[in-house]
Amino acid sequence: MASRTVPLHVLSGAERRQRREWRLLSTPLVVFLLLFLGFPTILDVVYSLSQVTFETLRTPTISGVENYGEVIADGAFWSASWFSLRFGLITAAAECLIGLFLAIFLSPLIAKRSALMAPLMLPLMVAPAMVGLMYRLVLHEFVGPVPYYLYALFGNSPTFLGADTAFWTLCVVETLQWTPFALLLFYTAFQAIPEEAQQAAQLDGASKWQLLTLIDLPLMAPTIGVAVFIRFIDGFRVFDNVYTLVGSGPGGSTTSLSIYIYEAFFKQGAIGKAIAASILLFIGSLVILMAIGWLSGRRTEASS
Repeated sequence: MASRTVPLHVLSGAERRQRREWRLLSTPLVVFLLLFLGFPTILDVVYSLSQVTFETLRTPTISGVENYGEVIADGAFWSASWFSLRFGLITAAAECLIGLFLAIFLSPLIAKRSALMAPLMLPLMVAPAMVGLMYRLVLHEFVGPVPYYLYALFGNSPTFLGADTAFWTLCVVETLQWTPFALLLFYTAFQAIPEEAQQAAQLDGASKWQLLTLIDLPLMAPTIGVAVFIRFIDGFRVFDNVYTLVGSGPGGSTTSLSIYIYEAFFKQGAIGKAIAASILLFIGSLVILMAIGWLSGRRTEASS
């Protein structure tokens, strides 16, 4: 720590040599970030402040914050934000709750038959866009086998992809595909719990429920937090499986923020508006990350 605060001429030869090595090793990463992230970011900021089309990409006209005002005043933007927020929260909660239950319930079986983990992970091997197309065929109102057999057996079938039900259909599809991810994380964390802690609690007369709530879950809490955060971020920015399954949906009912930006960019040709929306999404995500980091820091300070 001292080498970071003392002047360079006070450092020993070994410390100066170490600093030069660190600078040499970090140079490729800095150059990469500047070229592949810095330049596109600056360009996006310029476009978001300009009136620009595909014909005027090289000569944008600066218009100030007009694009941001247009996005903020657009009801479709807030509707897409509400969809993405609900979708991210619901799917993250469902995936992690089901994954946690399966990880604990199936732990003895998987421990004896580790090969069972492979078929459980199969949904993760399929591209989300392919999952969307698959369920589009399976649940299609006119040609899908599921509505056909439901109608044949019960004389009626729900409209899975209708305006009132498409959101929940998407939540179920997302949960079915990504619950194995949570299962894998939670099973690994559950197996990493020291047996000594569990045995000591059992010797003290703890029941299975107390063992779960007082020993297992607290030790798994960091993994649970990471899993919820990752799945929320992934659900919040969802695009491919929603777009291939129902697109923007009836009346735009399933338009996520990613789909909103895509349609503004490619279908409307409103490049400045689309990039302004993406920057607002980036700022919102950054605020959430900073808030989570701040809360984590407060929790760490409180526990220490």
